[in-house]
Amino acid sequence: MSNSPAFSVIIPVYNRAEMIRRAIDSVLNQTNPPAEIIVVDDGSTDDTSQVLKSYRPEIQIIQTENRGVAAARNTGIARAQSEWITLLDSDDQWLPDKLRRAVKFIEENPELRIFQSEEIWIRNGRRVNPKNKHRKPAGWIFESSLKLCLVSPSAVVFQKSLFEETGGFDESMTVCEDYDLWLRMARNEQFGLDPLPGIYKYGGHDDQLSAKFHSMDLFRLRAMEKHLHDPSLPEEQRRAVRSEMIYKLEIYLNGAARHGGRNEAWKEKLNYLNELKENLG
Repeated sequence: MSNSPAFSVIIPVYNRAEMIRRAIDSVLNQTNPPAEIIVVDDGSTDDTSQVLKSYRPEIQIIQTENRGVAAARNTGIARAQSEWITLLDSDDQWLPDKLRRAVKFIEENPELRIFQSEEIWIRNGRRVNPKNKHRKPAGWIFESSLKLCLVSPSAVVFQKSLFEETGGFDESMTVCEDYDLWLRMARNEQFGLDPLPGIYKYGGHDDQLSAKFHSMDLFRLRAMEKHLHDPSLPEEQRRAVRSEMIYKLEIYLNGAARHGGRNEAWKEKLNYLNELKENLG
C-alpha cells in the first residue's frame, strides 16, 4: 500500500552486547518491516559495538559518548526520516506483528498521534501478570498517569511532529524521562491503546535503571513540578498535580524522617522537598 504509514525504529543501547541481538532480531523479523532501524550506541565499553557492526547494512548505527537514554533517544529521533517513531529498549523484544498491527491501528484511528500496545511481562525468566495499578489507560490519560508511568517506551508509537512540538526527552533526567515526556504529551493529546500485546517486556536484571535508582518518586516530583510552573495548565489538571505531589512528598518525607539524614547532600535534598511541600500548601 503506497500510503501505508512508515516507521523509524529507535533503539538506544549501553553495554548490552548479550541482549541487543534479541531486540534487533525482533525488528528484522517483523511481518511489516520498518522504513529504517536506528541504533544509538550510548558510549558502550563492552562488545556492543562489534555486535552492532554485524547487522550492517540492515541498521544505522550512531556512536555517541555516554549521556544517558534520554539523549540517546533524542539523537536517534533527530536522525529519523519517517512520520511515525517507534521506540524499543535494548532489553525488550517485539512480537512479529507489532508493526503490522500499528499500521492497522493508525488506519482505524486517524485522529490519534500517539498510541501503545499491550505487553507481556517477563520477570527473571518467568511470565508475570501486571498489577491493576499498571493497567494501561486510553483517551485523556494525564491525571491517571501522575502516580506512575503507564506508557512503555517499547510499546509506544507516535508522530515525529508531536515529539518535536512537545520538546523531546529531558536529557537532565537520569530516570523517569519517559514519565516526564508522556505527561507533557498527555496534556493536549489523547492516547490510543491496541488491546493486543505487541512486546515482551523483560525485567529483573541488575542493569535496569529502575533497579539502580530507588527513589523514583523524586524524579516524578521534578517532572510534575514543571507543570505547576506553567501558567497555561488548566485548573483541573493543576489540582490533580498538586494533590499527587503532596501525596508523594508525605510518603517520602515520612520515610526519610524514620531513617534520618545520611549526609549533607541528603539533608539539602530533604530541605528542598520540605520547602516544596510548604509551597504546595
